[in-house]
Amino acid sequence: MKTLPGYADIASKLQFSPEMGRIWHDGERCVLLSQAALASWRSCLVAELGHEAASRFFWGVGFAEGARCAIGAKKLRPDGDYLEAFAVGPQAHALTGFGWTQIETLENDPSRGHFEGRFRVHDSIEAAIHLSAIGHSTDPVCWMQTGFASGFATTFAGQPIVMREVECAGRGDVACVLHAKPKPEWDQLDNLELAATPLVLSETWHDGGQTVIGISAGFLSAKTMIERTASSNATLLLMGETGVGKEVLAKLAHRLSTREAEPFIALNCAAIPEGLIESELFGVAKGAYTGAVAARPGRFELANGGTLFLDEISTLSPLAQSKILRAVQEGEFERVGDTRTIKVDVRLIAASNVELNEAVREGTFRADLFYRISTLPVRVPPLRQRGEDIPVLLEHFRLRYAMRHGRTVSGFTPQAINALLVYDFPGNVRELERMVERAVLLADDGRAIDVRHLFLETDGLELKPAMGMTNDGRISAVDNVGDRAGLVRQMLDLIVDGGGSLLEMEGLVIREALDASGGNVARAARTLGFTRRQLALRLEKLEIQE
Repeated sequence: MKTLPGYADIASKLQFSPEMGRIWHDGERCVLLSQAALASWRSCLVAELGHEAASRFFWGVGFAEGARCAIGAKKLRPDGDYLEAFAVGPQAHALTGFGWTQIETLENDPSRGHFEGRFRVHDSIEAAIHLSAIGHSTDPVCWMQTGFASGFATTFAGQPIVMREVECAGRGDVACVLHAKPKPEWDQLDNLELAATPLVLSETWHDGGQTVIGISAGFLSAKTMIERTASSNATLLLMGETGVGKEVLAKLAHRLSTREAEPFIALNCAAIPEGLIESELFGVAKGAYTGAVAARPGRFELANGGTLFLDEISTLSPLAQSKILRAVQEGEFERVGDTRTIKVDVRLIAASNVELNEAVREGTFRADLFYRISTLPVRVPPLRQRGEDIPVLLEHFRLRYAMRHGRTVSGFTPQAINALLVYDFPGNVRELERMVERAVLLADDGRAIDVRHLFLETDGLELKPAMGMTNDGRISAVDNVGDRAGLVRQMLDLIVDGGGSLLEMEGLVIREALDASGGNVARAARTLGFTRRQLALRLEKLEIQE
């Protein structure tokens, strides 16, 4: 068997700062938990949720972590072969203390969608935890482990891979053995695979609604907020860049609400000329103007009893904003050219691709309307901050458009996955969907999607300099993880050798972000990963003038 790289490159991503009470792995803060604490956590969740729900929960957590690890693996060993890069997953899993994994077999042919592997996990802490907390099981119990392995392999291979635990130390076997194959190649999926795999790979609403897919922390946070408040009548404000899926989440909120059987009416405010927006919202009375030969209801009236979704609400004129405020607060309005008051019961969901609090400060958006619609603000992160969502979205769009266009496409080549994982996606999920549909049409039938099917010359994209890629689609070591670690070390040297402080370094970074954004605090906050309020507090602390 081929000799694999050691753990040195992976271990270098693990850092400790005992005096600060912090641990980092690949730049993300972590904590250490004892086996006893993990056993207590597991047993409590099994008792509270039940065995099936708890297994789905742990499997989903593992899947998301495995997907994140796969993205890091492609960047960590960009020049290695397939096996060397894939080995990052088992090695990273071992580094976190879950047990060490031996790759017994691994076969991969992305051109025809073939993937199969067998992995032996020794000394699984998850099996030990289950034995100590609950006892021997008749079924495999390493739920996070199989979820992690499935998420890693799915992201790495570019198609849904199910890792099945065919042997488990938690039920008395010597070690835990995982068998990996593409999801369609399993003759029959067990209860966990049937319940959990669709949750992260193909969560489709059977009522004809749009699919809601995502496993990243930012996306799940937005989705959880919507799920927790769906039964209320409070106004929902969805914030995020164009194309992140705000309308999909608005429809989710409607489907989960008590208004599900009533209408869902959507209006893109930016698409309606200013002179017509009032009639579109509130309707027109007969004879209101030349050509109005009959009364016509507006969107508020059409949505009575249901949900009204107003996208790009920031584009509305001050007059339209004031009338919406009254309609939302009082539940009544008049049609254009009419004096009769119409009462409606509507739940409003608004969306904006600009910072409304910034628009309020600039005087382009009414403060009273902003406070009225921001009862439940939900921020939807851009796709470039949701790297682990890309593989599951790719698979969803591949299946959708292969079926729609009658094509057979086996998956994505490693080069295609690499290219997509480092692309910025200025058009977000909408752009990714367009790229995949086009690739499905251009790819050879029965073969995998490659980089050339995703990025065309007409797109005007310079893959190598813009995306940190080599000509064959591999991720370049330049300008990514290695350089980032070097920059961190340089900053540390400046603090130690220059006699400065971390606070001063933070001030320098914030000033640079403000300069790069032309003094726009909201834009600088997004660049730094803060909310505007968080950055404003730091500016105040650092005594930097906005």
